Amino acid sequence: MSAGRVRTRELAELFREEIVALRRALHQVPEYDLDLPKTQQLILDALEGLPLEITLGKELSSVTAVLRGGGGPGPVVLLRGDMDALPVTERTDVPFASRHPGMMHACGHDLHVAGLVGAAKVLCALRDELPGDVVFMFQPGEETTGGAPIMIREGVLDAAGRRADAAYGLHVGSSSQPLGMWSSRPGSFMAAADQLSVRVVGAGTHGSTPYRGKDPIPVLCEIVTALQTMVTRQFDVFDPVVLTVGRIAGGTKENIIPDDAFFDATVRTFSEVARAKVQEASIQVVEGLAAAHGLQVEAEYRVGYPVTVNDEAEFNFARDTIVDVFGPDRFRERPNPRCGAEDFSYILQEVPGVYLNLSACAAADPDAAADNHSPLANFDDSVLPDGAALLAELAVRRLAR
Repeated sequence: MSAGRVRTRELAELFREEIVALRRALHQVPEYDLDLPKTQQLILDALEGLPLEITLGKELSSVTAVLRGGGGPGPVVLLRGDMDALPVTERTDVPFASRHPGMMHACGHDLHVAGLVGAAKVLCALRDELPGDVVFMFQPGEETTGGAPIMIREGVLDAAGRRADAAYGLHVGSSSQPLGMWSSRPGSFMAAADQLSVRVVGAGTHGSTPYRGKDPIPVLCEIVTALQTMVTRQFDVFDPVVLTVGRIAGGTKENIIPDDAFFDATVRTFSEVARAKVQEASIQVVEGLAAAHGLQVEAEYRVGYPVTVNDEAEFNFARDTIVDVFGPDRFRERPNPRCGAEDFSYILQEVPGVYLNLSACAAADPDAAADNHSPLANFDDSVLPDGAALLAELAVRRLAR
């Protein structure tokens, strides 16, 4: 066991009480989207007194903190934690539950912030030995419009005065894996997430005389089922597409054929090839079926977060670091990508890096636990020192290359 590794873990343990208290304070004041003034202030208070160069976002409530290493010139490492909560009404029984009605840290971003603060404290304690600089990226808006590309536009990747050489981030989970388990995979790790919105325009009439109008509802239903056929017949099973229609609306009464009907769908892909193809193919299916029935259609395909792609060399480095620090029984390589999406993907398009999962499952049975985004999602903050230690250790080792 190397001395550096011992120190990052030992230092993180020294900060356990502080970062757990910060996490619980954050959990009580969840904020949504890009404007997170209370969250931002709690971060600034937690970083006060540390030798950091701090910049606040202009278009969002971000915090960028730069630590200048004292061990000579070297690389730049970026560490990221997202800050925002979700419009969910909390139903846990924790004593530090949300005090903001209709808002909850149901995805564990309060742990991400606290863990990144912990990493900052650890690395500041080791500052004199660091041969390079570290950028701490506290980011709003992951759950909504995407705070990462805004922060990139505002210069986070060059905050140290030169481009970051590597980027690392982690995400906690409330279910599926036993407490403290790390997981990731090389290459495509998380899906791209796009949205398809369709409005079929017909002509309303009485339900007893459908021939006197143009009924949009059966055409809409036919489009929905045809899109599923498209997914299974036009795409490689080893480069899959998930297309889920999550909202359908149309009509006001059982005996009235409406003028129009709508649906919204999410589209998940794991490669840019499949992503480009499904955009073209889905519009072709929608427009073709509407035309076949003599109806008009409005279709909009909105591109969202890209595929989260872990650099293979950085993945191997992170995996080896986890195994070295925590032992081989604390890491699982995922055989398949995850269908969730993440705007850390924008960072990884610009800088080689890796995104990791850390289980914070508070339940004895991970398979029975409530998932992230559930009002019952419960995260065990005992993992915070491990998260802080790993982020710090990745920075220490990467700067030393």
